[in-house]
Amino acid sequence: MTSEITLFVNPTAGRGRGARAAQPAASALRAADFSVRTVLGEDADDALVRARAAVEGGTGALIAVGGDGMAGLALRAVAGTRTPLGLVAVGTGNDFARALGLPVRRPDAAGRMIADALKCGRIREVDLGRVGDRWFGTVLASGFDSRVNDRGNRMRRPAGRLKYDLAMVAELAAFRPLPYRIRLDDGEVREIEATLVAVGNGSSYGGGMRICPGADLTDGLFDITVVGDCSRATLLRVFPRVYRGTHVDHPAVTVLRAARVEIAAEDVTGYADGEPLGPLPLTARCVRGGVRIIGP
Repeated sequence: MTSEITLFVNPTAGRGRGARAAQPAASALRAADFSVRTVLGEDADDALVRARAAVEGGTGALIAVGGDGMAGLALRAVAGTRTPLGLVAVGTGNDFARALGLPVRRPDAAGRMIADALKCGRIREVDLGRVGDRWFGTVLASGFDSRVNDRGNRMRRPAGRLKYDLAMVAELAAFRPLPYRIRLDDGEVREIEATLVAVGNGSSYGGGMRICPGADLTDGLFDITVVGDCSRATLLRVFPRVYRGTHVDHPAVTVLRAARVEIAAEDVTGYADGEPLGPLPLTARCVRGGVRIIGP
């Protein structure tokens, strides 16, 4: 493998942590005798063009510095190629890095781990989700949680996580279960009333909410968590358990598994790795070994 590698940096990740984290990560890689080139885009589209050009140009690895949004953008450049992906996770959620057992918010440690893994050839294949031409590493969310995202994205104030906490309270007051149509693999269409449907390649979203706690990045299958028709009071009791993953024991929650899932509901946006995919209906496929990951 070539010693020339590419740092793919989001300077705004984590309120500027992306730009600050790139420096110690680059230093660790250069100390290990790697030649490091940094890619910064004017916006997401420009950054993706530059990252794809680096991959097509034969870079030895693409190292994404940022959060889950940056990791998702990097996946669009490397998925289905032989170019390995490294993560310096310094964003807000970092759920893909957590699922992979990588250092979180420790850019110097992440840089050293990546350098050592590249030297020793510690590169593994993990599964990805795919919707059309978009790839995701963690969870495709729809329903109550995606409507909270919709509302939070429309709010100009306050900043940060508090905005989404307030959006959750507002959405909870107005929310009603939705009629979903779900089809797993080549099975029949199921019509259900659900509060949310989460399609998990990885186990968590939202910075550690283990919505699909049994998801395995190497089994070629999604874990699909369906929270059924339940009252607001029940949702308030069950939702905090998502951080431990014990919500799946509640009678209102069902876990399904499939390599392909079609989900449809009216007026619902799908979000993957925290970024909007578009309105339902959407079809997601689990692609076994869709990306090569560096370390640990």
